[in-house]
Formats: sequence, C-alpha cells, structure tokens
Amino acid sequence: MVLLGSIINAIGIIAGTLLGLFLRRIPERMKETVMIAIGLSVVILGIDMALKSDNFFIVIVSLVVGTVIGEWLRIEDYLHHAGNFLERKLGKSESGNIAQGFVTATLIFVVGAMAIVGALDSGLRQDHAVLLTKSMIDSFTSIVLASTLGIGVLFSAVPVFIYQGGISLFANVIHQFLSESLLDVLIAELTATGGVLIFAIGINMLGIKQIRVANLLPSILIVIIIVLLQYYF
Repeated sequence: MVLLGSIINAIGIIAGTLLGLFLRRIPERMKETVMIAIGLSVVILGIDMALKSDNFFIVIVSLVVGTVIGEWLRIEDYLHHAGNFLERKLGKSESGNIAQGFVTATLIFVVGAMAIVGALDSGLRQDHAVLLTKSMIDSFTSIVLASTLGIGVLFSAVPVFIYQGGISLFANVIHQFLSESLLDVLIAELTATGGVLIFAIGINMLGIKQIRVANLLPSILIVIIIVLLQYYF
C-alpha cells in the first residue's frame, strides 16, 4: 500500500498530540521553561538543516522572493483567521495558539529530507522504513509540542499526510523526470531553506522577536523553481 507510511505518520502525530494535551496541566513555570528548551532545540535543528545547502545563494534568493510573495498574499493572517475559526468551533479560549501550533508543527514535520526520501521510497519500492522511523520521531515531538502549544499541533497531521502522500503517489513520475543528482540537489536546498524557516520558529518560541514565519512558506516553492531552472538552463 503506497500510502501506508504517510497514514501511520499522520496517526502518530494525532496520537502524540492527544497524549501531549494531557500534559498541559503541568505548572506554568515548568511549561515556560519547557517552551524555552524546545525553542533552543528548534533553533539548533534549523541551523543544522540550513548548513546542508551546497549553494546558500539559492536559499537567500528563495527566501527574499518567497517572503515578498508571502507578505503580498498575507498567508500568516489567513492562517490566524483559520485558527480563530477552529477555536470558535471547538469552544477554545486559547487565542492564537491553534494557528501557532499548526504552523510550528507543520513546518517541523514536513520540511526535511526524511519526508521526501521516505515518501519516495514508499511510492517507488513500497518500502516504508524511513517514514515509519519518521513517524516515531514525529510522535514524540508532537507530545512535547502539544504540551505547550495545544491542539493546533493535531491539525498538522493533515498537511503532512497530503504532502508525503502526494509525493508517494507521484513518485514514479518524479523519478522519471528528475535524475538522482538533481533530486539530491533539490533535497539539499529544500532542507536548507526549510531550516531557515524552522530557525525562525525557534526565535518565535523563545520570544526574541515575532517573525511571520507563514509568510516565508512560498520560499519552498521558489527554491524548487530556481534549482530546476539552474539545472536545465
């Protein structure tokens, strides 16, 4: 089953979130310290991912162009509107937390080499080992995130499933049109660009400066376009 790995990954995130919600009753002081610890870890993860780039100029251009597009589209505002809508439907009073949890968890779970490589393995060889490993990591991560950011983390299971499932379903087409060398370059630059976004999330979690991270999301699409143009032209 091509989508097995993606399904298990989504279920793992949901299960981890539900478990994490039970841990929200910890003292406020402890919760604040845990949030700082998570923020520091996310910053280090972002730096590590950003250093995977073989040509950081591509990352810079992608971020600049992508941010301009994101600010023009006001993606962050729409996500917060969606979060407020969910809060009203769920009867929650945690203003802004759903959107923050959703964006934070989605970027952490989606951006990275394991999501792409694992989804390709699932689609091409029916080998779900990488995604199953990722599912375990994401499950534990969602427990920690949900304990501080709340139920918004749960909704990240949807884009994770769509993103990885889509790659798995179109794996044969992707493999047919992209050579191994091009795919390696693409994964490296996607990981590096995503690392900058995750670094920005860490800055937000530490309260150093509030960055509209969602408005940086188009950078992911821009880096794909630039890498393809550079390779073919």
